[in-house]
Amino acid sequence: MRKFMVVVDETPECQNAMRFAARRAQRTEGGVLMLYVIQPEEFQHWMGVAEVMRAEARAQAEDRLNELAEELRQLAGITPEFAIREGKRSEEVLQMIEEDPEIGVLVLGAGEGESPGPLVSHLVAKLGGRMRVPVTVVPGGLSLQRIDEIS
Repeated sequence: MRKFMVVVDETPECQNAMRFAARRAQRTEGGVLMLYVIQPEEFQHWMGVAEVMRAEARAQAEDRLNELAEELRQLAGITPEFAIREGKRSEEVLQMIEEDPEIGVLVLGAGEGESPGPLVSHLVAKLGGRMRVPVTVVPGGLSLQRIDEIS
């Protein structure tokens, strides 16, 4: 089965990427893998504080993934897979793609402004040659109806 991998965060463009991935997976009988990357904290010398912050970040990641998974189930009848990692977002995306041979497409949401966003810029412009899968960038200005039409 081919999986569409989406990097999940709290941005509005994440919603567009999720919708596109859900519709493509639905139409191609594929799956969706939602990756949430927790950024490393700066408080490494305060181990007790760092552990509490890490636990809180993981709980927030799980809540976000569960929220989006429910939307995905209602929208496309698909139950997604989850992955939560800690590290630099672009590095974790590349590593996840290398580890899971079923990932066939990386779907990213672009912001509506002048720049598509740091993750899109870094992965496509700087690391695109290292990827073994195509990248689909969903523009932030697309309506939900238009996303449904093109996916």
